[in-house]
Amino acid sequence: MTIPRILIIAGSDSGGGAGIQADIKTITMLGGHAMTAVTAITAQNTIGVSAVHPIPAETILAQIDAVASDIGIDAIKIGMIGGAFSARVIAERLAQFENVPIVFDPVMVATSGSVLADDETIAAFGQLMDIATIATPNLPEIRRLTGEDDPVAAALSLVSAHRCAVLVKGGHEEGDALADALIEEDNITSWQGQRINTSSTHGTGCTLASAIAMFLAEGLGLPQSVARAREFVRVALHAAPGLGQGGGPIGQADVRLDVGPGSMPRLNQVTMTVSDYAKSVAFYRNLGLKQIVDSPDNAYARFETGGGATLSIQADSDETITNTTAIYLECDDIDREVDRLARLGIPFEHGPRNQPWMWREARLRDPSGNTVFLYKAGEARRFPPWRMAG
Repeated sequence: MTIPRILIIAGSDSGGGAGIQADIKTITMLGGHAMTAVTAITAQNTIGVSAVHPIPAETILAQIDAVASDIGIDAIKIGMIGGAFSARVIAERLAQFENVPIVFDPVMVATSGSVLADDETIAAFGQLMDIATIATPNLPEIRRLTGEDDPVAAALSLVSAHRCAVLVKGGHEEGDALADALIEEDNITSWQGQRINTSSTHGTGCTLASAIAMFLAEGLGLPQSVARAREFVRVALHAAPGLGQGGGPIGQADVRLDVGPGSMPRLNQVTMTVSDYAKSVAFYRNLGLKQIVDSPDNAYARFETGGGATLSIQADSDETITNTTAIYLECDDIDREVDRLARLGIPFEHGPRNQPWMWREARLRDPSGNTVFLYKAGEARRFPPWRMAG
């Protein structure tokens, strides 16, 4: 199988929070290959948009044709369009692609409130919905598209007029409870959730639409694609880095292990039995892991490692600890890390050693006797010379 190839037709966000920058981050973290046809260059940040330069329609089409003729396209995501003429010619060109899912996010206004589409461009959105598999407007956008105040009635009118599914997004509703609804010609699927308390919401719509396109390219159905894309966005909201003075970007980079690529299981959580809760918590904190759960009454703690995988300990003073499993924690500079821990008084069974399997390892034990290796493998972990073909 080839890696899913996603064409992004959208504007550029110089602040990196939305537009093609958010799309590329999302598709990359989900294991796809992102390609772009840039429709406009914007000067913007978390506070607002200060300049917009539309790209000529012939250049947009040239970008589409360039990637389609060589790399191929498994799904398409459409975001900001630079003008009405561009919207019409893009729709005409994409109508030639058969059996390629198209996700259309009808961008009209940035998170900051800046207008990104004029009336004529919005009027031309109908041609893009005619060829789309799904449209993903937020509540202000769906009202602008239809003139309807009721979002479900508005979505039904769009589905009837354009024969594409419509995802009604409830993020602009007031209150802590949120609801999204996927409306298809013969089915309605809804999701409920709690609002995540953050001002870093710049690029959520772009991210959601790109994730849907990615999952559709992998062969998932619409409801499943939307469900997984929603989960990606919610985790990214939790992981927002808190940048800028306004509506900041979300944290796509921290989601790969939560909503990952392909259908293979992801190893992102290991639980170890220990005998002494307090000593073990101190040991793993000293190793540099970030504690995210502390439940001494249940003798349970969870730690986050670099990359997002989690390691938990469960204390049981009556359990006999058997040395049958080793935990490996990779360090970029193992020698410096071992030196740091030794200065804290943590004993090692042996210091850093080069091994025949091309890893450099140091061995120690936690207070309960579990074996822990600190190591540096780099490319030799997943791509050793003896890796099996295929």
